[in-house]
Amino acid sequence: MRHAFALAVVCLMSAGCTAGPDHMRPPAPALRALDEGKFLRAGVIVSAAPVARWWQGLGDAELARLIELGLREAPAIAAAEARLRQARAGLAASRAGQMPALGTSLLYAHAALPDGALGGSNGGSNGQIDLFNAGFDANWELDLWGGKRRETERANAEADAAGARLADAHVALSAEIARTYVALRARQASQRLLAEKLGFERRQTAIARQRLAAGAAPRQAAEAASAVEARGEAELARSAADLAVLGDGLAVLTGQAPGALDDMAAGDVPLPPAVVAIGDPAAMLARRPDIRTAERQLTAASSRIGIERAKRFPTVSFMGLIGIGGSKPGDLFDTANLSTIALPRLSWSFLDFGRGAAAVRGAEAARDAALADYRARVLAGLQDAEAALARFGAARLALASAGSAAGHAREIARLDGLRARAGTLAPAAALQSEAQALDARLAEVSARGELTAAYVALAKALGLGWEQAAA
Repeated sequence: MRHAFALAVVCLMSAGCTAGPDHMRPPAPALRALDEGKFLRAGVIVSAAPVARWWQGLGDAELARLIELGLREAPAIAAAEARLRQARAGLAASRAGQMPALGTSLLYAHAALPDGALGGSNGGSNGQIDLFNAGFDANWELDLWGGKRRETERANAEADAAGARLADAHVALSAEIARTYVALRARQASQRLLAEKLGFERRQTAIARQRLAAGAAPRQAAEAASAVEARGEAELARSAADLAVLGDGLAVLTGQAPGALDDMAAGDVPLPPAVVAIGDPAAMLARRPDIRTAERQLTAASSRIGIERAKRFPTVSFMGLIGIGGSKPGDLFDTANLSTIALPRLSWSFLDFGRGAAAVRGAEAARDAALADYRARVLAGLQDAEAALARFGAARLALASAGSAAGHAREIARLDGLRARAGTLAPAAALQSEAQALDARLAEVSARGELTAAYVALAKALGLGWEQAAA
């Protein structure tokens, strides 16, 4: 017992060793300085921090309701939450693995043996033997080289990565719901304008046929007007199909059955706020959950190196037993029948023909792959943000131009209407101006939808939409 105690003391004194490299977050690549003046002109400010619940900036209560519903009911979110609980359970199990394992047992045995089976007389017991025993046992493997600590470190990184994946699911889902909602609203607005435009085209066809019947116009003019009307009817039918598809897609994204949103009232395309805050790029790297996931996966890969290195060293474990009992039930309460056993054990696979070294090299290669993946995620995130900013600024300018063009077209249609009523312009020409004005309004609706979609893409590129949900 004295030797076992001395060995335990030596092992505990040396238990501060931890195999493997300590993880250090790799440096971010050098960031190109942003032209803050350019973004200010586009309605974007770099210095102010962005808002996590970015969809509230659109001022659309129905959109906010649908996003909150999706974040609460969507199967993708439920699956990510379940994986997070699984990773946290694994972390708890890893932490518990560093502690001793304790157990207890209660035993009763009865045997009927022939006389002399135990090497002599059974002492008048007629071969009947009873055994009562109660005991406790403990097992503990000392973490001399930090393998278990590295395992806990790995499990902690995996749990963090699962949390980041949940945040990424929030970001992706909120952006996809908003994108689909904006497309639906833009299609609803286009549907109304297309129906109005088809009315003008039908009136133009009627005028052309009247002129053909009166001999004032050739047959080609009437056929051309009919062709334009047919194309308008086809476009209106395609638009109605797109509306149904978008509505069903929006319902599924929010965790509902297709058709659940068929009775949703029509509305206008929401517009982003006049000023959009994006924060600085360095903060974006810490905020994007996909980059956070890659960084924590790199930590887990680095921890595996320590786990594999620790396996190459000797392991020391202890097993202890405490039991009390005898041949009568009363012996369970007699301390004179107490027995104790301590079993220290040393094991070492020192000759494994290179298996341990190969496992370490494999873990190091996995760490290098995780590092390359992290760098790729960072660069892709920066590229995504730059592209989203550029598209958002261009979409603002495009909407301004489309609005100006629509205003000019409306004024032209108004003037041509006055001329037609005064008899100085043919009614068909005035209707053509009205149709062109509707085309300009359709382009304005499209530009409005593209601007809001660019705002949604910018929020996703900045990694917004998860802080509030995570809290």
